Amino acid sequence: MRFGFRDDDSDTILENFSNDSTRSELEEFIGGLNRDEQASLVALAWLGRGSFAPEELDDAIETAKSERASRTGDYLIGIPLLADYLEEGLDKLGVSVEDAEKGIL
Repeated sequence: MRFGFRDDDSDTILENFSNDSTRSELEEFIGGLNRDEQASLVALAWLGRGSFAPEELDDAIETAKSERASRTGDYLIGIPLLADYLEEGLDKLGVSVEDAEKGIL
């Protein structure tokens, strides 16, 4: 089974569909990151969730490295509000997602 968004409801969470490769693509992307990048991504999610303050980012990254017990992709995909936490984490660091998207889209 794969995970993806339902076409008829763009506000829905990641759901399980057999013909959607979203989950495998996300796992592949995260798996392609090096250890430092994966730890930074986990730390960013923690920052957005409120587990760490922006000034504690370095501590969050070190904690992510030291507490890594499973595959990072599985861990992150298992966080129901991951996208919200990542966006909030970036916002707390002064990074505008909207501005970043302008250069990509």
